[in-house]
Amino acid sequence: MYNSADAQDYRRKVKSHRFSYEGLQENIRNLKTPKIEVWNNQYPDKIYTINLDVPEFTCICPKTGLPDFAAIKIEYSPDKYCIELKSFKMYTIFFRNIGIFHEHVINKMLEDVVKAAKPRWLKITGIFNPRGGITTTVSREFKRK
Repeated sequence: MYNSADAQDYRRKVKSHRFSYEGLQENIRNLKTPKIEVWNNQYPDKIYTINLDVPEFTCICPKTGLPDFAAIKIEYSPDKYCIELKSFKMYTIFFRNIGIFHEHVINKMLEDVVKAAKPRWLKITGIFNPRGGITTTVSREFKRK
């Protein structure tokens, strides 16, 4: 049976093992990721949309070292280039061994895709599996000026 003394002991142990997030992701913007290859769009004069879904994305929680799972959705309108899918798959696999916060995954991916493909606009959404009963969804958009 679980009693109040057990609960107090548990809370004391948790407090003594608190972990600081400070400095944990300081260099994430400089993370060297694999190159995302592109190919020449033969319809750059047309406005259309491409959707890419990565239903089994994985990365590592930088605090616990446990795996995180997500569905990543990318929607973009190409201009001169389209994303080459094999290189994009290899790019996503790279994150399997990287300790990275959910928010940083989405920001880093958007910046890398925009740098490679130079789309008219792009939206990326990551729907991360629940942790502690909370599902995290992170989105970011880019629109060329």
